[in-house]
Amino acid sequence: MEPVPHANTNLRRTPVQQRSAERLARILDACAELLDETGYEQLSTRAVAVRAGVPIGSVYRFFSNKRALADALARRNLDSYAERITARLETIPAGDWRHAIDAVLDEYLAMKTAVPGFALIDFGAPAPDEDPADDANQRVAGRLMELLAGHLGRDPDEDLLRAVLVCVEATDALLQLAFRTDPSGDDAIVAETRVLLQAYLARVLD
Repeated sequence: MEPVPHANTNLRRTPVQQRSAERLARILDACAELLDETGYEQLSTRAVAVRAGVPIGSVYRFFSNKRALADALARRNLDSYAERITARLETIPAGDWRHAIDAVLDEYLAMKTAVPGFALIDFGAPAPDEDPADDANQRVAGRLMELLAGHLGRDPDEDLLRAVLVCVEATDALLQLAFRTDPSGDDAIVAETRVLLQAYLARVLD
């Protein structure tokens, strides 16, 4: 059987067979469901194994602890987010950065309300990253910078990465506020976030 690639670098062991990849997906799905039900503090690898219908040893084959499990889910979320944005960008004229940024924000909001576990984890586990240079927002900014550079037909560079990182950090803070004041997301704060992104990036991308 053909090996099944897996981009997650947080795994103890990379699945090389379809059956192992499917088992890993079930484990991550179970983790996402339990996060919505119990939160991160009450999450346990044993509960994940029971929900996924696999032996506890199967969880430990891939993950050393629940922090590694949550981080793997966060990285899978980022992969899914990038895929969704890529699909949206295909419908937007090349070079149209304003609608591209709208798509970036829209897809995040859609995942926030529809994807299991995303509201708590999104792109980073609750526990602090061991490597500050590889924290969640850094990873998100790097991926978005590549996607935007490709759509705009420009080379990715440090200036673009810095601008995208500023946007990611600002949006992260504002959307935390939006969802803190309203469980479904305060529309007015989301709208202000969109205005802020467009105004800031006009200086960089126009």
